Amino acid sequence: MAAKTTYGQSFHFSNCPKSSLQENFNVTKYLGTWYEIEKLPAIFERGKCVQAKYSLLSDGAVGVHNSELLPDGNINWIKGTAKVEDPAQPAILSVSFFKGLPDSPYMVLSTDYSSYSLVYSCSDYLGLFHIDFAWILSRTRQLNSATVSQLRDTLSTMGVDVNRLLVTDQTGCEAMASA
Repeated sequence: MAAKTTYGQSFHFSNCPKSSLQENFNVTKYLGTWYEIEKLPAIFERGKCVQAKYSLLSDGAVGVHNSELLPDGNINWIKGTAKVEDPAQPAILSVSFFKGLPDSPYMVLSTDYSSYSLVYSCSDYLGLFHIDFAWILSRTRQLNSATVSQLRDTLSTMGVDVNRLLVTDQTGCEAMASA
């Protein structure tokens, strides 16, 4: 049950749901560009043509470059880093965009590395509520409806309200070629 919704972000009176992770996750195969197809509402995403680029850094961490096209035509972007904290669970990365703020979990629930990825992030607060995010990603700006449906089913089985998922507009994205 959602406790409160602010700018589309939902707070839930419960702990984070349990989720199955991608088995034998290979971060190297995951590198490259991913396009957002659907997402749970996120206060920090306001545009269209949302994409993420992942690259290997010299220290073994993953460079994260997220970008979006804003309604005024400007490109909004943010850079961060991600790292596997526990080698026994390589599908859970810890993502940081701002020094001094807590890292966020980035859990790869399912991917074939070449066409789709299902990502979930959830943080418990005080054992009273949680805030979650989910993304259906693709290597191209479109993903076939059967795959989207399958990934939505995975989220639904976890207890995520898939009716809250928003389709990301991936049209008119020519300006993003340089992002």
